Amino acid sequence: MADRRLQVFLTVARLLSFTRAAEVLHMTQPAVTFQVRQLEEQLDTRLFDRNHNRVTLTDAGRLVQRYAERIFDTYSELEAALRELKGADGGALVIGASTTVAEYMLPALLGTFRRAHPDIGIRLRVGNTENVVVMVEEGSVDLGIVEAPVSHRSLQVQPCLVDQLRLIVPPEHELAGRETVHVADFIERPFICREEGSGTREVIMEYLGRAGYDRNSLRGCMELGSPEAIKGAVVAGMGVSVLSEAVVAKELALGELVALPLSPPLERPISLVHARQKFRVPTLEVLMQFLSGYCTGQRAPAPAQETRQD
Repeated sequence: MADRRLQVFLTVARLLSFTRAAEVLHMTQPAVTFQVRQLEEQLDTRLFDRNHNRVTLTDAGRLVQRYAERIFDTYSELEAALRELKGADGGALVIGASTTVAEYMLPALLGTFRRAHPDIGIRLRVGNTENVVVMVEEGSVDLGIVEAPVSHRSLQVQPCLVDQLRLIVPPEHELAGRETVHVADFIERPFICREEGSGTREVIMEYLGRAGYDRNSLRGCMELGSPEAIKGAVVAGMGVSVLSEAVVAKELALGELVALPLSPPLERPISLVHARQKFRVPTLEVLMQFLSGYCTGQRAPAPAQETRQD
């Protein structure tokens, strides 16, 4: 419903990268550049400066960004109000979740919610953390659940859980017997990581920085697009990786992988992300109340076969 040129501009403005914006929007980079150029021609002003492969907003660009965020907030309020007007049949909630959350944490949780609220429909859209944040900003999902820190003025972020990450190695690996491992123990080893934009990748890179290493220090970082692919590569002896404990629960139980605590510990928040809009449909309020209770431990225990995924 919103102006596509403004959507494209706002994505570039937030990421300060035409390449990353193209990936998030599932467009080609020339198409992104074309949309921004059209907007600049319409407004008769330059919105970005491009110097030495670095993209920055001009003063006009920062002004347009502020107004664009307000415009999309209003669109989100309008769409939410229309969904509520249509009633439950036409107003299913749409949740955006990062890959790790969607595959390993949400199934049992949403199953419990649906049993408690069978009249509320839910649709799930999956992407990496960056994709989910953009979906929330654009209003294409009502709520995002992500596993990386988020800081956007137009979004409200509510920490939910703390996820523990571990170094993952095969049982026969020389590090498998350690009680804990440090960055120096694996920084020179072949490493398998998620793609750019992944919340898991971002928290690992920040962890390296806090340990005094450059983001590009990992040797021969093989990029794979899903936790399942990463686990398979580690089991096959292609390298080591860092993943959530929840992701490797099955492989640990089967003895296919070993999860080693990192020193210092590596933790990340699982957060609920939604627009800072004045109007929220009652069904979203019900879901938010349920999730808040889950996050603070005030929910009823899940059935035994489901608790391992929580």
